[in-house]
Amino acid sequence: MSRRAPQEDIDESELSVTGREDHAAGPTAVAVSMKRAVEGMGTRRTAQTLLRLNQVDGFDCQGCAWPDPAPEHRHTAEFCENGVKAVTDEVTLRRVGREFFAAHSIEELAGRTDYWLGQQGRITEPMVLRAGGTHYEPISWDDAFALLASHLNGLASPDEAVFYTSGKVSNEAAFVFQLFVRAYGTNNLPDCSNMCHESTSVGLAEVIGIGKASVTLDDVHHAELIVIAGQNPGTNHPRMLSALEIAKKNGARIIDINPLREAGLTRFKNPQTVKGMAGRGTVMADLHLRVRINGDLALFQAIASLLLEWDELDRDFIEQHSHGFEAYAEHLRALDWDVVLAATGLEREEIHQAARMIAGSRKTVYCWAMGIVQHQNGVANVKEISNLAFLQGNIGKPGAGLFPVRGHSNVQGDRTMGIWERPPAHFLDALRDEFGFEPPRKHGYDSVATVKAFRDGKAKVFFGLGGNFVAAMSDTLVTEDALRKADLTVQVSTKPNRSHVVHGREALILPPLGRSERDLTGGRRQRVTVEDSVCSVHTSQGPLEPASDHLRSEVDIVCTMALATLGDRHAIPWREFRDDYGQIRRRIGRMVPGCAGYEEKVDQPGGFVLPHAPRDSRTFETDTGRANFTVSPTEVLHVPEGRLLLQTMRSHDQFNTVIYGLDDRYRGIKDGRQVVLVNPRDIEALGLREGQHVDIISEWDDGSTRSVVQFRVVAYDTPRGCAAAYYPETNALVSLDSKAVGSNQPAYKSVVVRLVPSTLDEPARGRPEGTVAHESPDTPEPQRYVAPHQLS
Repeated sequence: MSRRAPQEDIDESELSVTGREDHAAGPTAVAVSMKRAVEGMGTRRTAQTLLRLNQVDGFDCQGCAWPDPAPEHRHTAEFCENGVKAVTDEVTLRRVGREFFAAHSIEELAGRTDYWLGQQGRITEPMVLRAGGTHYEPISWDDAFALLASHLNGLASPDEAVFYTSGKVSNEAAFVFQLFVRAYGTNNLPDCSNMCHESTSVGLAEVIGIGKASVTLDDVHHAELIVIAGQNPGTNHPRMLSALEIAKKNGARIIDINPLREAGLTRFKNPQTVKGMAGRGTVMADLHLRVRINGDLALFQAIASLLLEWDELDRDFIEQHSHGFEAYAEHLRALDWDVVLAATGLEREEIHQAARMIAGSRKTVYCWAMGIVQHQNGVANVKEISNLAFLQGNIGKPGAGLFPVRGHSNVQGDRTMGIWERPPAHFLDALRDEFGFEPPRKHGYDSVATVKAFRDGKAKVFFGLGGNFVAAMSDTLVTEDALRKADLTVQVSTKPNRSHVVHGREALILPPLGRSERDLTGGRRQRVTVEDSVCSVHTSQGPLEPASDHLRSEVDIVCTMALATLGDRHAIPWREFRDDYGQIRRRIGRMVPGCAGYEEKVDQPGGFVLPHAPRDSRTFETDTGRANFTVSPTEVLHVPEGRLLLQTMRSHDQFNTVIYGLDDRYRGIKDGRQVVLVNPRDIEALGLREGQHVDIISEWDDGSTRSVVQFRVVAYDTPRGCAAAYYPETNALVSLDSKAVGSNQPAYKSVVVRLVPSTLDEPARGRPEGTVAHESPDTPEPQRYVAPHQLS
């Protein structure tokens, strides 16, 4: 990475496919990390930053929500390769000021890729796009807040405004944000959890009474067996590999359930050990089950049926702590193995081998991520994993439990602080009692409902506290067209992204401090707090000089917005909250469940762990007061002849919609992103050839199609009938109405597609991520959208 922003955009003609790696981390990861850091930050700034990353007196990595070890067990270098990329991306010395926006029109920026936009650098001052304007231009903070307040106070109803939140937002910012939104009068609080782990939150809440992990990091270290389903730790949670290595040294075995064999669960070369740097590293997965996409539910039911048949059950747990076992057992006894084998694509002996490993373990931890939840049956998948844990009592005892591994570093904390469009009554009651106003009770819009509300003219103002909503959402063209109907779009963003060029009639960009930067709001050194995947809350305090004197903290932005919009309404002390975050933490301690003594507890080295009834005492706040077994139908997702089932995924050079670079080193992809991974036998059967460019066309029950074009076919060891491609480029293929039953989460992981030789005839207008076409039954001739960098 040069300190000069790139002038040219992605050139997919440079894309190459090399040998895939059979291990994660090691010397290469160290070399890549240090090269990226020094080129992006400089030598002194690299040391100043990385030595404070994930330390007790430092700041929390924004790259993922993996828990930190106890203070006495942290390394000096307590970070991973992708953590370095995330921090370097924020700490970059590149700057985007008024000169940049004066030189680049909205039309020009709209023709750039997300990668190019993000590479330009940090935004240094507030910017506004006036109605009918062609360029963003500077605006003072006071005028920006006045414009925003004018729009909000001019709406016919508070429900015409939507307030979106990214999972990187601190607990303090999240708390005052939800407080402002409810004092304003709405529960329209969608967040990134709607797109990632919403199915987990819904499923776990039903079966154990809380939508969070029931394990600690120590449980992972001392498990006898760890089952990892639909997750790629080597790219998405690299520090998890260190914990898995500790577990392996303690005698644990690992089952990896994933359509793709990923490098991180093959071998791990720990860069902090001699064996990892010079030797072969640690073999991770003892068994890889290359399950067909969407075959997980059938697999878990088959394993459960074998445990039942072999009587490998914890009868005491079932009798004393569970409900619904007999109905579940009856379902298992009637299981059709032909359906199981068709759904999973596995051999019966492979399933028996996994069941024998689970039967032989007294302490099992079940981990999962997007590959489990981003399906129409995502909630059922989570419940089925829970069923399997209940059968052997693997909850509420050391070395065992349920572990949804979160992506965004504080997405779980945001929900704890009240960021939710469906808040429970007890939370709203506490808000009323603490602040003296009656909060709205009607449920608000989640992410999918938000798009539909703007599409249908029911919403007028969009406010995004971090993130890149337009790029993250499904059905890209529908999402873009919907947001363009807004009267005002506001993005609190550190760097340019797609949501800035897909704007309403007017638009604001408000640049915040990054997590790595020193926060002197109110004339004092401020700190914030975050919650990780295992309910541990700890402080974060950036050490670096801010990228610009014009940046404000997220807490400052929210509280000042509240003052401009609400004034003294409800007598909420916004100025005190803005000037002293400790005042916010004291209110959190008084009203948020489990947070009593919050301000004092976060002073403890490493913070504190929130209570979790199933983990702590095997008590379950469910409708039955017990852990609930549930019955879900065993189904096969049938794919028509000549079609494939596509999953979207990350590359090793990205975090969610943020693209750090163009290499996916572990999978052997270099200098490009528009690829589709397909089994070699499927390539042959479809009459295609490796390296050929194809259009990917998704097909839906209502007769509509969506397509992205000029994706290069890459032969890969996927299950027959399955394919994979990167997001956000392929989010355009996912219908807005394809979502998980019960959670409304977009089903990014199971998309029926066909591949056809690519053509670029009759382009109509530019697109940043490849040609995208959208058809509906009412639109027989599809529109065509061609990326500028493809026109040549």
